[in-house]
Amino acid sequence: MFSIFKRKKPGPAEGAGQGPAQGADAGLDAPRDTSPDAIPPPADEAASAEAAPLSSDAAGNEPAGRDPEPESTAVPSAVPVSETSVPAPVVPTPEPAQAAELRPEPEAEPPAPESPPTVMPALAPAAGKSSWLTRLKKGLSRTGQSIGGLFVGVKVDEDLFEELETALIMADAGVEATQKLLTALRAHVRKERLDDAAAVKAALCDILTDHLAPLEKAFPLGQAQPLVVMIAGVNGAGKTTSIGKLANHFQARGAKVLLAAGDTFRAAAREQLMEWGARNNVTVIAQDGGDPAAVAFDAVNAGRARDAGVVMIDTAGRLPTQLHLMEELRKIKRVIGKADGAAPHEVLLVIDGNTGQNAIAQIRAFDAAITLTGLVVTKLDGTAKGGTLAAVAAGSQGVRPVPVYWIGVGEGLNDLQPFVAREFASALLGD
Repeated sequence: MFSIFKRKKPGPAEGAGQGPAQGADAGLDAPRDTSPDAIPPPADEAASAEAAPLSSDAAGNEPAGRDPEPESTAVPSAVPVSETSVPAPVVPTPEPAQAAELRPEPEAEPPAPESPPTVMPALAPAAGKSSWLTRLKKGLSRTGQSIGGLFVGVKVDEDLFEELETALIMADAGVEATQKLLTALRAHVRKERLDDAAAVKAALCDILTDHLAPLEKAFPLGQAQPLVVMIAGVNGAGKTTSIGKLANHFQARGAKVLLAAGDTFRAAAREQLMEWGARNNVTVIAQDGGDPAAVAFDAVNAGRARDAGVVMIDTAGRLPTQLHLMEELRKIKRVIGKADGAAPHEVLLVIDGNTGQNAIAQIRAFDAAITLTGLVVTKLDGTAKGGTLAAVAAGSQGVRPVPVYWIGVGEGLNDLQPFVAREFASALLGD
């Protein structure tokens, strides 16, 4: 053993040319072959491992350095190969099996069906009725608080009627509608001998409902094929947004919808309508800077060719005082009539519920130009007073009672609902 360590220290020149070194190496290898049971101590294995390259090279065997695992040099050659591979079955195979058993858990993840509600839902009918009434009451809360608060802890006398008159006029109901409502209320109170403020409020709700009833009318979907709807309004009234919501509403009722981007004046109006068309999966007829009347004409023909149920034609927002633009509206209506002799079947005006008495002037001007068949009142969302519809129903300032098809209380898809006189009167009085 001493000679082994001493043999390793000399330089390569000394160990390369002397025979005794080879004899010593051969003597070390001999005990392994003849006595496999006698395994040398670890120190000798380390020494033989270092000396092995010299003897193996001299014998013509493969160099020990080719084997990347040092364990093979330390294991005696008499040990079978199968024993060296025994550790292989000990590889932790249970782990993949456990992972495979855990994989089915993602299958328990199928709340995926709940995500499709991203496809814009239809205007909520019965299920969302209570929430709609809550939003409507909140939208008209400004008027509801000012009028409804008058009936709390008061006597039924002339002071109550005077305060009620002031509150109705401040709510944009107009003088004519206010006088008509109070005259009917006084007569009812005398006839029924009401002395309770809550009973007087309930009577006013009934009278206001009857007053608004002429404005309540169901939209005649399906009366023509296609039903051509021309939509007008001033800038900022929510015209294009209302068209997108109505497209979804008509689709929910089984109608195939086609849109026409006739607003070629306002920047990005065409893109806005096309975005609504993409969200509703609806075709949009549009031209880049084209003539609005030509767009309307093409849309009516396309609707007939594609068997559409409803063709809605957007028009440029304009003020009633812009006479040349109002004349263009007349032209669009005439051109639509050339494409279909009975069209447009419906001519709707979108008005902002916050404009108050100014809405009366808009209705009067647009009705004179294109003969309105219905109204869409938007933005009754907390700042609106709401009394304007009472003025419309009363025919104030020379305005005829044009039906109100829909009212909107916000930007949500379900915030546009059909107008119901009883619901509106109840919200207006804070009930």
